[in-house]
Amino acid sequence: MGRASTRQNKTPYQLAREELGLSRERAAELLETIPAERIERIESERSLPRPDEVLRMAQRYKKPSLCNAYCARACPIGQEYVPEIKPKELPAIVLEMLATLNTLDRERGCLIDISADGSIDPDELADFLRIQRELEQISRTVEALQLWAEKMMADGRIDRAAYTREISAAGEK
Repeated sequence: MGRASTRQNKTPYQLAREELGLSRERAAELLETIPAERIERIESERSLPRPDEVLRMAQRYKKPSLCNAYCARACPIGQEYVPEIKPKELPAIVLEMLATLNTLDRERGCLIDISADGSIDPDELADFLRIQRELEQISRTVEALQLWAEKMMADGRIDRAAYTREISAAGEK
């Protein structure tokens, strides 16, 4: 067994591996296609992981949030368009969603007034940006909910096949 890391700012990849109690050598066995030396270079940030490596780690470590962290931090497109989502528990996600929806419910009339003429006047800009931030919050909350569901499926607490069937059935309606 290797020695424990004392590094202060550990990467999400190292934290995920250590949460499972795996040495880099054992992680390489679990990951099958990523050797221990490569894992060390990724974790020490001497090398960026490739998307396929992140996906493999996310699946085998049962940490779907690694994909989001990679997209938000390392991918140039993701850095521009993908917000990093911190994993949360379901009650926190639901309460955050409800609070945002309540705020937007109060803002509905203002959004209608702003958009009625098809343009945003200078005196409407601050209100528009405030509402846009609330809508972005809903998007982040939906992403948090999706990450939570992915984690539950990875842990076996939600049946992935049943989940997929329900998604397909809902899309057909």
